[in-house]
Amino acid sequence: MRERHASRARRAREFEEFLAGAAGRLLHAATLLTAEAPDDNPRARRLLTLALAQTYASWDRLRGEDPYARARQHLAIRFAREAWHRYGALGRHRPDSGSVLARLSPQERLILVLRMYEGVAEEQTAALLGLPAERVRRICARAMATLLHPPQKPVPPVLGAKVAPS
Repeated sequence: MRERHASRARRAREFEEFLAGAAGRLLHAATLLTAEAPDDNPRARRLLTLALAQTYASWDRLRGEDPYARARQHLAIRFAREAWHRYGALGRHRPDSGSVLARLSPQERLILVLRMYEGVAEEQTAALLGLPAERVRRICARAMATLLHPPQKPVPPVLGAKVAPS
């Protein structure tokens, strides 16, 4: 009985140490995924809570595996599933937040966050999402182009200006 209690205490202590080092970065990644404001991010917090619960549940089975990579994987998969179930496809919904990332589809945000913010290799991202590496490359390039070269807004007409006849 004491061994089981000591094992649980050790497991809880190890997980708390992991949280102290990783929770902030994982919350930031979740906030980028949801395109919410950093100070108002209930969806990101919910995603992170559920991903960390899954990580804790599998803590004893990690056996040398990187717990941060596992938590990030749970976070990405949960985000993709929720976007799919909520909107029917990963490409349809764009949040109404002021975030620059709100211009991107959920799939574009997911791939961009994994590749650029988290530094996950293209092949690993493709395997995680069940997509060909070439597709991940194209989606990432399109997302970067959208962020770097946003669509131009039409110039408002100047009041009182005369239009030259053509």
